Amino acid sequence: MTHENKFGMFIHWGLYGATGVQDQVFARMNWPREQYEGLMHTFNPVKYDPEKWVLLAKEAGMEYICFTTKHHDGFCMWDTAYSDYKITNTPYGKDVLKMLADACAKHDMKLSFYYSCPDWHHPYGYNPASTHQWKAKTENGVNVAAYLEYVRNQVRELCTNYGPLYTFFWDIPPKIKDPSFNEMIRQLQPGIYINDRGYDVGDFSTPEREYKSADVDRFTRMTEACNSVGEQSWGYRLNEDFYSIRHLTSSIDRMMAMGSSYLLNVGPNGEGEITEDYAARIRRIGDWYKRMEGALCCHEADEFNYKLRANKAIVTKKNGKTHFHFPDGIRSSSIALQFFPGVPKRVRLLNTGKELPAAIDLLPEYFSNGQALPFLHVTGIPVDDLASEAIVIEFEW
Repeated sequence: MTHENKFGMFIHWGLYGATGVQDQVFARMNWPREQYEGLMHTFNPVKYDPEKWVLLAKEAGMEYICFTTKHHDGFCMWDTAYSDYKITNTPYGKDVLKMLADACAKHDMKLSFYYSCPDWHHPYGYNPASTHQWKAKTENGVNVAAYLEYVRNQVRELCTNYGPLYTFFWDIPPKIKDPSFNEMIRQLQPGIYINDRGYDVGDFSTPEREYKSADVDRFTRMTEACNSVGEQSWGYRLNEDFYSIRHLTSSIDRMMAMGSSYLLNVGPNGEGEITEDYAARIRRIGDWYKRMEGALCCHEADEFNYKLRANKAIVTKKNGKTHFHFPDGIRSSSIALQFFPGVPKRVRLLNTGKELPAAIDLLPEYFSNGQALPFLHVTGIPVDDLASEAIVIEFEW
């Protein structure tokens, strides 16, 4: 994923989608267990159409979908043989995971599974070594072995019954080391990538929400970043506080330019819909992403010291072209490079597809010992028109 990084859709969906509050409403709002788990008896997402989800992802240029098979509440979104607390025991009665897997296969969309290590429903889900245990059942005492056998059986189901998987996303490190879980997944799903939040180190790291790069321009380990279109919840939230398009495109540009894959999350509601306020943001971000013409994926770091003045960029190269990524925007209508390998054949602003003027110029603001210094001066950047999105400029030398 470092050099074959992809853009994907994260989908948080479960009983919590019917609350319109938050994916962890059971714990964070301290709902009574009877009230929250009772949602299973009325959950009936009759508007669920997984093809719409897949086609929305494809429209946005996304190459894979990661779906929450079981979140912290323990509710299973597939027809598991190991729990009655599952989607096929709701009024809806259908295996929504199988329907999604079929839709992904039909439209050549890669599929990944999320699985929560904490479980607030299982009688032995309590893990004193881990976090997110607020609503875990404790009246039965601690029996980690019994719960791990449950997890093993469920993960075996997921990796056996739903076709080929791209990645497996454990969530919330259990602080229990048992390499046999990942070994089983790899045996059942050869070639799969596994993250670092499970029972072993895994293949890739998972920075979440607002990652601070510590002034590093390239990840040294396989990485998959994730964020949601909403600030308050990963699941559906009525009247969500949505991130700005600029904030999200900047995050995507920064992380993918550093070599990361990126999962952008939406939360379908209790009827099974990705509502238009969520979908419209996916489309807008997808429009920006596709205008990047593949510059955000499968690239390498460009190690040339360009010494860019006044702005900070992450510089990548791909197919003989150099891409300057400006996730934090550009200060003025130009950029200036003190060091450069030559006069470029062409400079393009990927946001618009338009060529930009570029010439070696003496700029009075930059001087030494009373002499103006020569810079490669790229001008005519419509910064005000692009205030709502990250900017990427392509150089062909």
